[in-house]
Amino acid sequence: MNEFSVTILGSSAAVPTSTRFPSAHIVSHQYKPFLVDCGEGTQIQLRKNQIRFSKIDHIFISHLHGDHFFGLIGLISSFNLLGRKKVLHIYAPEDIKQVLDVQLAVSKTQLNYQIKFHFLNFDSKELLYENNKLEVYSFPLKHSIPTCGFLFKEKPHPRKIKKAALKIYDIPDLAFEGIKNGLDFVNEVGDIVDNELLTIPGAAQKSYAYCSDTAYSESLKDYIKDINLLYHECSFMENMRSTAESKMHSTTLDAARVAVEVGAKQLIIGHFSARYKDLVPVLAETQTIFENTILASEDLKINI
Repeated sequence: MNEFSVTILGSSAAVPTSTRFPSAHIVSHQYKPFLVDCGEGTQIQLRKNQIRFSKIDHIFISHLHGDHFFGLIGLISSFNLLGRKKVLHIYAPEDIKQVLDVQLAVSKTQLNYQIKFHFLNFDSKELLYENNKLEVYSFPLKHSIPTCGFLFKEKPHPRKIKKAALKIYDIPDLAFEGIKNGLDFVNEVGDIVDNELLTIPGAAQKSYAYCSDTAYSESLKDYIKDINLLYHECSFMENMRSTAESKMHSTTLDAARVAVEVGAKQLIIGHFSARYKDLVPVLAETQTIFENTILASEDLKINI
């Protein structure tokens, strides 16, 4: 089974509370962790969730409001103190380099590893990272400063060879990889066996989209259509719509509308204003439009 999960490290907006940390998620695919945003307290949450610092090689920062990146310099410093040698990749707005350079300089910190920066594009969807099984894209959001969301999308899974076909057509081991990737089989005498006779479809591709701080945007359906799991900020309930719009944040119903429009199978809402001590009404209001909604909460792990 392919492991693909999201762990919520922080669900609070703007400021931490006694029970909620600022924004940070771990997206894990094939047991490889990717850190998405890095608010204060991220290191504590990584420790609490037994996520090894040494496994994190890629960090994605959606925008430069403090609740999304003020934990980054501390994590970078801890990497150094723990003897990191591997390159660390940071995908973020261009100004992140200036901020980190100043912090490292005034603290007289000399890193023993390299940081490789990848600056975000706020105008269109862009492929940021890929390996043989996963692609990670950025896409523009609608906020008071340049902001990106992130899409984690599996590559197509290989087709599965039918056991009966192995005997019927006497398929050699060397042909397996090509057949799994959709090629027809050509036997020793040149006969062609159609791939559909030999295989069944592989597992469905799964996907996760992270929409951090953003006002409602109908353009999201152009970037993240038919995803399995959507995280969408939900800073306010509908009775505070004017406040949400002035701050370019979303309400419960905004998040639900986006989930419907992009064809998400499940919605996680988070980035809650500290004014909400009880989140049950927040969830209930969202579910009036999109029933399959759950609340982000610290240490919650969702398998996609």
